[in-house]
Amino acid sequence: MLTALNSPTILAIESSCDDTGAAILSQGNILSNVVMGQQAHRLLGGVVPELASRDHQRKVTLAVEEALIRAKIHMGQLDAIAVTNGPGLLGSLLVGLAFAKGLALALDKPLIAVDHLDAHVLAHFIGPRSPQFPFLCLLVSGGHTQLVLVRKPLCHEVLGATIDDAAGEAFDKGAKCMGLPYPGGPEIDRLAKQGNPLAFSFKFPKVQGYHYSFSGLKTALLYFLQAQQREDKDFIKNNLNDLCASWQKTIGDYLMTKLEMAVRDHGIQHLGIAGGVAANSYLRQKVVELGRQQGIETYVPAMEYCVDNAAMIAQVAGYKYGQAQFAPLTIEPYTRNLPKSGVMDL
Repeated sequence: MLTALNSPTILAIESSCDDTGAAILSQGNILSNVVMGQQAHRLLGGVVPELASRDHQRKVTLAVEEALIRAKIHMGQLDAIAVTNGPGLLGSLLVGLAFAKGLALALDKPLIAVDHLDAHVLAHFIGPRSPQFPFLCLLVSGGHTQLVLVRKPLCHEVLGATIDDAAGEAFDKGAKCMGLPYPGGPEIDRLAKQGNPLAFSFKFPKVQGYHYSFSGLKTALLYFLQAQQREDKDFIKNNLNDLCASWQKTIGDYLMTKLEMAVRDHGIQHLGIAGGVAANSYLRQKVVELGRQQGIETYVPAMEYCVDNAAMIAQVAGYKYGQAQFAPLTIEPYTRNLPKSGVMDL
């Protein structure tokens, strides 16, 4: 826990995708972290943006009220309002941002805008054990895959990123090809435990530097399954556990190739992984093994802070509050990653 966080009481709101989150940070501690999920997308096989934004409208007030109640904080005690303003789904971001703006205006409190990806990175500082700066973070979520060199709390350097799809999308699309429900990552992880990860193999895409590509991998899996099903219509059913284990190993090992390269090139002694895919058991195991082999410290946020949540938004907001990095009420959301070239002060 860093001392820069030891004064403000902040309400944070997260609505970048399909989970509505609200959290309270006070005196450097997360007092509450409320996440309200949406079930409709499971039936539809993926997040439907219009449905997501409408559900945020229904839940944002409830999430904020619940966060205040759990934290035993009332509105008058708040020093600032923080909110995710990107990247994410435009409609979803607009709901959270509009609510936060209105609350900041009504309470006459400063507004703090937080980048969703930076929040995933700094989720490592929620709790008693955290990395030392500089540290390397592999950020892997449903829509984003990045290798980030974190020099200090608000100064990150993106070393590499996916040039197309993200690791989380590869898990979800792979699961869909196998007839598994959405979200696919947890289901593949569960079934993979009973399978042989060496049963099937898929070639890694060739991408320069620390960058990734998952689009070709997804296509390779699709064509492989189609070819096998022409010979045996029950191929997926008869080999499901082995397919899940092999697909999980492919994605995890591919992520590790660039991570190992970055660790070696930058002489890193502290390594973390963050984002929803950081909950994958195989990836967590591989990162721990790398740390043991290289003699470096490894860190993974608690499960509740790997998925989308407002606690990580509050964490970043605590640092920004200390540097008076407040946003105007005219600030707008952005749906894609902000361009980051070299070292960025956030």
